[in-house]
Amino acid sequence: MQHIPLRSRQTPLTVMARAPSVFLATLREAPWLTPQRARVWCSALAVTLLSILVMWVSLSSGGVDRFGNPLGTDFISFWTASKLALNGHVPQVYLPEIHYAEQRVLFSKIARRLSYTAFFYPPVFLLICLPLAMMPYFVALGLWLSVGCFGVFATARRLLPARWAMLPIAACPAITVNALSGQNGCLSTICLGGGMLLLQRRPYLSGVCLGILVFKPQLLLAAPMVLVAARRWHAVAGALTSALGLFALSWFVLGEEAWRGFQNVSPLARQALELGLVEPGKLQTVFSAVRVLHGGPILAYTLQILVAVGVAAVLVRCVSSRPGGRAEMALLAAAAPLCTPFLLDYDLVCLILPLAWVMAEAQKTGWRPWEKIILLGAYVMPVLARPLAIRAGLPIAPIFEVALLCAVARRVAALSDQAERRMLRPASKTAMPCRV
Repeated sequence: MQHIPLRSRQTPLTVMARAPSVFLATLREAPWLTPQRARVWCSALAVTLLSILVMWVSLSSGGVDRFGNPLGTDFISFWTASKLALNGHVPQVYLPEIHYAEQRVLFSKIARRLSYTAFFYPPVFLLICLPLAMMPYFVALGLWLSVGCFGVFATARRLLPARWAMLPIAACPAITVNALSGQNGCLSTICLGGGMLLLQRRPYLSGVCLGILVFKPQLLLAAPMVLVAARRWHAVAGALTSALGLFALSWFVLGEEAWRGFQNVSPLARQALELGLVEPGKLQTVFSAVRVLHGGPILAYTLQILVAVGVAAVLVRCVSSRPGGRAEMALLAAAAPLCTPFLLDYDLVCLILPLAWVMAEAQKTGWRPWEKIILLGAYVMPVLARPLAIRAGLPIAPIFEVALLCAVARRVAALSDQAERRMLRPASKTAMPCRV
């Protein structure tokens, strides 16, 4: 008699019991996130973000947005500072009351209720901003954003072998956030990207690119650890050369008063961070996450320092075997947001570099578990982080920043293991045979 096996019955309870594991497996491998779907989704995202930009401009009246500020809100600070400096009033740039009064004078015809946009940057950045004063505001803003976006696209194109992969970069939410703010996130990314592309073959020039980033020194906190641990001494020399050169040039062009003014206004920047003068939900750091969750400044600083120390340990461990210039700089760019308490959503443009590097490596060796979902989360996070933190009290940015750093570190560790095995092979092949 032939026995026919009974099929196992899928009861509602077994389906519910298996649901979490099935869901985790779906996230772990993300088989649904194919290149074809990524192209379609990124195309839709690009159209959506472009529509938002067009609507934002079209809903403005005379160059003033619906909140009463000129388009490119934060760019007001740069342009006004450059006007003051070019007219010979450099010390007034670092006097908030005068800087604000000048903003109201320059924009009195188009913006009646203008909120203050501070200038807490060192004179090196003021030196970079000087040419902006020679152009009308909206011309300077358009040129600023166009050059920044083009530089980021050119950098990412060198990192990504496949042309279709440029579509996600073109539709990157972080670039849109930076454009709406009129900020310098693209310029920071260009400096980091130049260091990333040149570190292996032109280490000195790579360091020069990194040294230019002294205009935003909080993004460079991890750089000394990476360069020293990887023994990139030429890059260290290049960074010191460009940084000291910019210091000297700004001193010569803008005078000692500029640096004295920056020194005097710096405590105000710290107070803005600690007292919440800059809304914590706008910041995308461990410090700000604690503040959003109603933690005090001491707790916020403590957790920020602990995370920064942990990140430093990961960096030193990963780069000590010199896995390669691009790998080391991808780690640096991924670690930068976790090492500083002061970083806003437009600064997250720098995450394009580790995202592009992991994507390029995945095209060579295949995707690792959890990588697709981590990259997707880090990719869309810049446009969601601020609204979720301010309106829902959910600071998600540090979670995705840590996840992306772990994904990059895992890739770098694998490259280091491969390099060690390659170093050991010749020794075993050339070993002299022993005679008994």
